[in-house]
Amino acid sequence: MEGVYYKVLFGVALFIVVMMSEEAAAATQHVVGGSQGWDESTDYKTWSSGQTFKVGDQLVFKYTAGLHSVVELGSETAYKSCDITSSVNSLNGGNNVVKLNKAGTRYFACGTSGHCGQGMKVKITTVAADAASSPSSSSSSSTSPPSTTSDAPVSHLFAHVLMVTLLVAISMFLVF
Repeated sequence: MEGVYYKVLFGVALFIVVMMSEEAAAATQHVVGGSQGWDESTDYKTWSSGQTFKVGDQLVFKYTAGLHSVVELGSETAYKSCDITSSVNSLNGGNNVVKLNKAGTRYFACGTSGHCGQGMKVKITTVAADAASSPSSSSSSSTSPPSTTSDAPVSHLFAHVLMVTLLVAISMFLVF
């Protein structure tokens, strides 16, 4: 009986490892501004046009705390006019991670006076996780604030159900 216990435990451990590695492999961390990071010298429109942002990916803002900050703006109007007083989120730690948890457009700017007007702002358009890998388009916009829940695609859910079924079958094979 003890051997059966270890086989089932092995199957469960294998399942957890596979699920964790699948999630890690699916997400990409985008360092905003590339090697320059979040600073005044980067052309963020050019940088973002070369990226594909998918649901589940993360933005990493690397900057000198106290010199810069990150504010998320709630609308394209606020983004275009650099109205940082209408922010929906504000970060100032110097190494901030923002998860892209739903498809749509989000707007970020530096909260330091004058920096947004000098171009320190970025528009991020996020596509569904199963979308093709082409650079992001800046044609769509959304004025809704970020969601706090994940909108995982149905195909991703199907993969999880298939994985669970496969691991249950393997566990049953090991037991009997």
